[in-house]
Amino acid sequence: QLQASGGGLVQPGGSLRLSCATSGIRFNFYALAWYRQAPGKQRELVTRITNSGSTSYTDSVKGRFTISRDNARNTAYLQMNSLKPDDTAVYYCNAAWIGSSYWGKGTQVTVSS
Repeated sequence: QLQASGGGLVQPGGSLRLSCATSGIRFNFYALAWYRQAPGKQRELVTRITNSGSTSYTDSVKGRFTISRDNARNTAYLQMNSLKPDDTAVYYCNAAWIGSSYWGKGTQVTVSS
């Protein structure tokens, strides 16, 4: 299972750190990803980290967001800096490996003054 946390209300320019705690999976084998879904929009891939630590980001968050993983804690993180109103969305974590894919419940991030 996956449990995302750390969302909240933040002013533009602020920061948040999301966590994705996992259990019941062989965490070291899985690629971890963060998706987001804004109201009225489709869910989009924000960032991904492979089981070897390679990362990728959607263009709109490059230089502002950082994904990381702690294999000892079976947890993935998303550090979000310089937040913008357009970052407002429900953020979901995903774990995927050879045809298996697991989703956590989302955590709301609202960027507003």
